[in-house]
Amino acid sequence: MEKNVARLLEEGKTALGIEFGSTRIKAILVDEENAPIASGSHDWENRFEEGIWTYSLEDVWEGVRDCYRKMAQNVKEQYGVTLKKIGAIGFSAMMHGYMVFDKEDKLLVPFRTWRNNNAAPAAERLTELFGYHIPARWSVAHLYQAILNGEPHVKDIAFQTTLEGYVHWMLTGRKVIGVGEASGMFPVDPETKRYNSKMIAQFDELIKEYALPFRVEEILPEILVAGEEAGRLTQSGARLLDPSGNLQEGIPFAPPEGDAGTGMVATNSVKKRTGNVSAGTSVFAMIVLEKELSEAYPEIDLVTTPVGDLVGMVHCNNCTSDLNAWVNLFGEFAALAGVDIPKWKLYDMLYFEGEKGEKDCGGLLAYNYVSNEHVTGVDAGRPLFVRTSEGRLNLANFMRTHLYSAFGALKVGCDIMLKQEGVKLDKITGHGGLFKTERVGQSFLAAAIGAPVTVMKNAGEGGAWGMAILANYVITKGKGETLERYLQDRVFAGQEGVTLAPDPADEKGFEEFTKRYVNGLPVVRQAVQSLK
Repeated sequence: MEKNVARLLEEGKTALGIEFGSTRIKAILVDEENAPIASGSHDWENRFEEGIWTYSLEDVWEGVRDCYRKMAQNVKEQYGVTLKKIGAIGFSAMMHGYMVFDKEDKLLVPFRTWRNNNAAPAAERLTELFGYHIPARWSVAHLYQAILNGEPHVKDIAFQTTLEGYVHWMLTGRKVIGVGEASGMFPVDPETKRYNSKMIAQFDELIKEYALPFRVEEILPEILVAGEEAGRLTQSGARLLDPSGNLQEGIPFAPPEGDAGTGMVATNSVKKRTGNVSAGTSVFAMIVLEKELSEAYPEIDLVTTPVGDLVGMVHCNNCTSDLNAWVNLFGEFAALAGVDIPKWKLYDMLYFEGEKGEKDCGGLLAYNYVSNEHVTGVDAGRPLFVRTSEGRLNLANFMRTHLYSAFGALKVGCDIMLKQEGVKLDKITGHGGLFKTERVGQSFLAAAIGAPVTVMKNAGEGGAWGMAILANYVITKGKGETLERYLQDRVFAGQEGVTLAPDPADEKGFEEFTKRYVNGLPVVRQAVQSLK
């Protein structure tokens, strides 16, 4: 096997995906069948400087070079090959944010990440103008806010892009972006796979009074869809990525994509009427839509798949943090009683106990809001556990309540799509820490959304793996396969997974819990006001 891999490496029959996460940069090298053969990672942290969450350009290049070096070292140690050729490369990153450059390619202001909420006034005005929900983290909101603020750098903007778009540009010379990431910069028309022409005209008219020397489309990157070649590694780009001088120029690149797009690919969720839910510290659901929604909803972001199909996204800030705190509390009690319970076993015991609870949680109620929750209109974190005197408090109901609460805000947002808009959903793929305990979180999510939930037995390598798949797809696109078919037949065929359909009694119980959850929201909002 190692000899076969060594031959593939020497012939360059591989693909590399690198993703910039918020705390880690990860590289995954895969073979022709998308099986991971080497990896490397680099830990990094954003900085809060002058009121802005940012990473410096030095952080970016030091991180990506270290990540690549560790991956190449992993190749050398495992297979005895010095990495020189790669079949295709792709970069991905946290979506949105603000990176603007002048005509000399100089960064005009420090990179403003998606985490900054200072563009909220601009986002509200654009949402009203477009009749289309524009979140504060989107690139166009940051641009308009800078214009409203009268920031002096704006007149010098020649190019605006995102983190992965910037890295791709430096390595290939191409100012392009994948359609999924583009849809988080400025609204995209799913029919044309281009920036929405009506909204482009509206924006240009809106900023006309500022007499800026550009129209918005002139400064945005060109949009490409999955499978299109997005340029090739230049000689200077090869040295920038691999200062050792081993990596050869001329390697084709995939369009740079956002982490939402790579997550869809890594969970085989690019087909219409499918989606995925990522449940960890935060939770989000992405559902591939068959048609546009009838109106704009502040709870729902509209982005696209890497091939440009419309996706409804519900993103909630809170999921497992409060749940973890309660599990840790029970662990402390066990230790106090002289019982040493491994963390995984503690989670399993408590989650499985939650399965025994009453379907509606026995009248108990919890809010897992460690931080603010925009979907339900709560401005600050106030985790609460609430019950009436008639509520049936026992461990099973208590745990079931907190497991339901982990999906509470998500269900409120998803219900808008699934119930008000009648969006059809055939299946969801669940991934993330909440699904580590077998069956429990999976079955409760199925009850929340009323659709089967699949959890893969052999979880992929996340977004970096999804980006490597997109890089491989550039190589194979000439065979005429759609991305949907490529994933189905070439990537996920034969992969084992467990699918659970929603239990009707659980569905009914979750609906009753949700009514109580929505009716109780004034309580948590009052807690924000009363508990300063």
